[in-house]
Amino acid sequence: MANHSATVDPASFLENLRSLHYREVLMTLATAAVIAGTVVLYPGADRITSTLSADVTTGTLALVFLVAIVAGAVKGAIGFGYALIATPVLASVIDVDPVVAVVVLAIPPWMINVFQVGETNTGLDYVRREWPLIGLAVAGTVVGVTFLAEFRTGPLVPLLIALLILAYVAYQVLRNFVVVEEAHHPVALGGVGLVEGFLLGAANLGPLLPAYLHTFERDRDRYIGGMSMVFTFVFTVKIVQSIAVGLLTPPLLWLGCAISVVTLVGLFLGTYLRQIGVDETWFNRAVVGMLFVIGVNILRKTAPKVFGGLF
Repeated sequence: MANHSATVDPASFLENLRSLHYREVLMTLATAAVIAGTVVLYPGADRITSTLSADVTTGTLALVFLVAIVAGAVKGAIGFGYALIATPVLASVIDVDPVVAVVVLAIPPWMINVFQVGETNTGLDYVRREWPLIGLAVAGTVVGVTFLAEFRTGPLVPLLIALLILAYVAYQVLRNFVVVEEAHHPVALGGVGLVEGFLLGAANLGPLLPAYLHTFERDRDRYIGGMSMVFTFVFTVKIVQSIAVGLLTPPLLWLGCAISVVTLVGLFLGTYLRQIGVDETWFNRAVVGMLFVIGVNILRKTAPKVFGGLF
C-alpha cells in the first residue's frame, strides 16, 4: 500500500507541483479543470433553469450539491460509489430526462478519478499491465454511449445491475468476505471491463469492476488506484463522445463542472479518512455494505417500472 501522510503539507505540495511531480500535477489538473469549466462555461441563471426544469429552485440545487459532497466522500474513502449514489438522486430530485443525469454526472467522476490516479501514484505501469482491461472498457463505453444516444436507457439495465450487485453481496456475506488468491484471470477481467464500460456509458451505473477487483485485490490503494485509472479512460471517452453526438451541451457541461467543484469537499474528506488508516475489516465491510445499499435503492426505483405493467 502506498504510504501517504494523512495530513497535507501545503509547502511540500507546492514544491512538488513546481517540480512537476506526477502525483501533485494530476491532483491539481483534475481540480483546476473543473474550476475553470465552472467559471468559463457559466451560461447564466436563465439558461440553467431552462436546460433542467422550470421548477428547479435554489433549495433543489443545494440538495443536489449536498448529495454530491456525500457521494464524493464515499468515493474518496472506498474507491467507488459516486455515480451510483448521485445519478439516481439527480434524475429523481430534478425533473429531467434521465439521459441528462447520465451525461452531466460523467464530469465529476472524471475529475475524481484523475485526482485519485495521482493521489495513489497509479501510473503507466498499471496501463501496460492492464491494457486489455482498459481497452475493452473503452470499447464498451463507446457502445454504451451509442446505445444511450439511439435508444435512451430504460429501467431494465439498472434493474439487472441491482440484481448483480445483490448477488455479489450475498456471495461475500455467505463466504465471510472471501479473498480468492491468484484468480485474477485476464479473460474474466477483460470481460468485466467490456461490460463495465457499456454500463457506465449507457447508464452511469457500473458496479461490476469494483465487485470483481474487491474479490481479487484487497490492497486499498492498488484497488482504488486501479479502478481510478480504468475509470479515467472510460469517462474521458464518454465525455468526448457525448459532446460529439450532442448529448452533452455547454450548459450541461457547466453543471457537471459546478457539481464537481462541490464534490471536491467530499473527496478531500473521504481521502483523509482513508489515509489516516481505516481498519481493513471495516473497509471490506464498507465496500460490501455500500454495494448492498446501492443495489436495494436501484431495485426499489426500477422494479416497479419494469414489472408494474404485469400486475
